[in-house]
Amino acid sequence: METWIVADDGKHNAFTDIVFWHDSFWLAYVSSPSHFASRKSRVILLRSGDARHWQETGRFDGSGQDIRDPKLATIQGRLFLYALLNRRFNPEPYAAIAASSGDGLAWTPFEGVTPGGWLIGRPITSDAQACYAPAHRIDQGSAVLLKSANGLNWTVQGAIFDGNEERADETAIQFLGDGRMIAVTRLESGGGLCGSSRATTLISVAAFPFSSWTQVTRSGVTRLDGPNLFSANGKVFAVGRRQPRVVGPFQLQGSAFSRKRTAVFMVNEDTEGLVHLMDLPSSGDTSYPGSTIAGGKVFISYYTSDPHRDYPWLLGMLLPTRIQVAALEIAGLGTQGD
Repeated sequence: METWIVADDGKHNAFTDIVFWHDSFWLAYVSSPSHFASRKSRVILLRSGDARHWQETGRFDGSGQDIRDPKLATIQGRLFLYALLNRRFNPEPYAAIAASSGDGLAWTPFEGVTPGGWLIGRPITSDAQACYAPAHRIDQGSAVLLKSANGLNWTVQGAIFDGNEERADETAIQFLGDGRMIAVTRLESGGGLCGSSRATTLISVAAFPFSSWTQVTRSGVTRLDGPNLFSANGKVFAVGRRQPRVVGPFQLQGSAFSRKRTAVFMVNEDTEGLVHLMDLPSSGDTSYPGSTIAGGKVFISYYTSDPHRDYPWLLGMLLPTRIQVAALEIAGLGTQGD
């Protein structure tokens, strides 16, 4: 594994995604005063030929609102940038917006994604006909799969998790080798600042046309905040936030008082669920990764507090954070566990 800093300018830099498109790497992240809501937040778009040397190509605001959680996707030959709008200081986004570009330099204005209310995750596609995206609603605690032909107008294809007191949050999806789809969903379980003993990661699968989902297991290894999935070596891997120690009553799963890491997991379709493989250099406020594969490596973007200072998550949310990229050789992924 190699890892290096992309942005470290004294701001709270967070919420990343990365794609390889038109022979270049494209990386999006949010620059803001802190993890919490700010009208000063901006989505920064960078471009690089080697994932090490970056040039800013775009800067996007929320038109007077807090903007966060950008996602990148290539749909019908165009690069799409999705983001969420938020009004609450302790963030609870309420709408998804999207812009697109044919060259990554000139962009359409942001417009609302339909149907409204669904907070869209990273879209994926296996052909030129349709793309799929996970989405969740904070007010319902539910997660669904959306389908679209143009990246703007979506329809609900199937329910991944019907909302209840466990409250589904961010979800990521990936195709399996046999044509099915797998999803990982963050389940809050009413944790609050101290977390919850019931907070888990839900793993679900569906066969084409992905309208009927089966809940395979709930992994207690971590509550996978800000998840991202990618496929390599015939296996599916997850990247997201890990809590190294879960101890009560103030540091249950998801606690703001605990330490955090950005970690790589293998995703299994059995009761084992998530298998921890490695931590990336990270601490404090960290995770919300993106991933893309190029040249025999998987490149993972993520954000973190200073890895040499193991801040509790809550303190990290108030302090500056940096954007990093890690490169892992695909050939070695999934050959051994933690």
